[in-house]
Amino acid sequence: MFEFLSLVDWSRAQFALTAGFHWIFVPFTLGITYIIATMETIYFVTGSEMWKKITQFWTKIFAVNFAVGVATGIILEFEFGTNWSNYSWFVGDIFGAPLVIEGLAAFFLETTFLAVMLLGWDKVSKRFHLASAWIVAFGGSFSAVWILIANGWMQHPTGMVFNPDTLRNEMINMWGVVSNPVALTKLFHALSSAITLSSVVVIGISSWYLLKGREKEFAYKTIALVSIFGAVASIMNIIAGDLAGKDMAKYQPMKVAAVEGLYEGGTHAGFAPFAFFGEQKADGTRDVLWEMKFPGVLSWLLFGDTNAYVPGIKNLLEGDPAHGIVSAPERIRNGKIAIEALKQYKEYSKNGDTISAQIALNEYKKYEKDFGYGYFDENNLGELVPNVPFLFWSFRYMVGLGFFIALFFPLMWWLAHKRTLEKYRFLLLFAIILIPFVYISSELGWAVAEVGRQPWIVYEVLPTKAAISATSTTNVALIFIGFFLIFTTLFIAAFRIALNQIKVGPKIAEKATKDDNEDEDETAQKESIQPAPAKRKAPVKKPVPRKPAVKKVEETTEKPAPRKRAPKKQAE
Repeated sequence: MFEFLSLVDWSRAQFALTAGFHWIFVPFTLGITYIIATMETIYFVTGSEMWKKITQFWTKIFAVNFAVGVATGIILEFEFGTNWSNYSWFVGDIFGAPLVIEGLAAFFLETTFLAVMLLGWDKVSKRFHLASAWIVAFGGSFSAVWILIANGWMQHPTGMVFNPDTLRNEMINMWGVVSNPVALTKLFHALSSAITLSSVVVIGISSWYLLKGREKEFAYKTIALVSIFGAVASIMNIIAGDLAGKDMAKYQPMKVAAVEGLYEGGTHAGFAPFAFFGEQKADGTRDVLWEMKFPGVLSWLLFGDTNAYVPGIKNLLEGDPAHGIVSAPERIRNGKIAIEALKQYKEYSKNGDTISAQIALNEYKKYEKDFGYGYFDENNLGELVPNVPFLFWSFRYMVGLGFFIALFFPLMWWLAHKRTLEKYRFLLLFAIILIPFVYISSELGWAVAEVGRQPWIVYEVLPTKAAISATSTTNVALIFIGFFLIFTTLFIAAFRIALNQIKVGPKIAEKATKDDNEDEDETAQKESIQPAPAKRKAPVKKPVPRKPAVKKVEETTEKPAPRKRAPKKQAE
């Protein structure tokens, strides 16, 4: 029933669904914590109740986002065991360490002080509460560090060696794993893009209040501050993206060739902002139906030299000896020799034939670097090429929106600073519409990194198809459907909760209005005191009704009291 996709495809789809859903919440969580901590710092310094209200409001929105993000993140880590058990076995000694540190150190640090942020108002000192806000911000980034170290290792494995006896990769240099240049670049890129996304979301929500004519002071102060965050983060994001591109060219040439739609490489390689491609052929290539290309620009972008050599997809598949590129068929043949030699080594070792085992081991080590290629077929080289049209257009959407947003923030800051944003209602509406587009950009950025790595789960070490668990296609497909329903329900619930919080708002304007109304009431009461004398004179005039009461008292007291005492005194 579900065999229209292979087990590998269903496993990838399930992981992509979970990771993609998780990634909806991660960037906002990472980015907004710095914005909230800055808002609370302003409150701490100025003592302004307005900034306290602003901080509390965005903390509530952050809490909803954080809760759903955590739930999906935990599921994601379990899937390594359920769907990718071969991968977990093969690289668990390396990949597991960063995840454990992330879970024990960063995650618990973040969640502990998040509770102080949410519930500690008026229960802890202002200084401690402010410190908690910054710890949550840095804790979130600390958590991201270890996740991206793990992911960076999958893109460019370092600090490890393969043990032929255990058939596992083992860490030999922790610093080599931690200082992986790809991981550091990814961290820089992820944090800057997260702050950019958060800034767009916060400005979009604040613009909604201005459109509705509500919470104007809150909205103007928020937009003026967050636009600065967004502008700085956008510039950092562009720089980080440039560094990531250079890393791709250095460590993952097939990915950069696919992202650029470059089939025929060479020196003076051109950059194509627009191109259309035909169907993929058996040899892994496609016809370029049409493209707009600027010669030399790609070489300059990747290597800082317009005459630099950039290999294309055909060069990588067919080989280019002049530039030290071995053809894919040759690497596949080498990989099959390595796999066979490893099998022989295990067999000879089991039987106690140490001499033959050593010969087989030497043969394996000779072709070890092409071991992963042994799982492919040289008659189907298309398996070695990722999806070119998807990567090409996803990358351009992401980059194009990134440059556009970099111009959007200064404009919003200027109009907020001048307090004239309300005059440009189309711009406020545009700021709201921009929110889903920036989320799509974030998702595509993640997809470019992961889809571009295919067909490898660990680049040029372990193919994705060799990393899956031995389970049935139906099981994975049914779990995929179940996860889809659960995630959809979670998303709707989280969206509605956040939407309700936004509709309620920080209530700063309502409080001010209420205060104004109270002031008006007091004024009215004061004014109403002037006609009151007429009413108050009435009770003063009441000696008339009081007189009968006095008379009654006199009447009642005259009879018993004075008359009884008088005779006694007279007698004495």
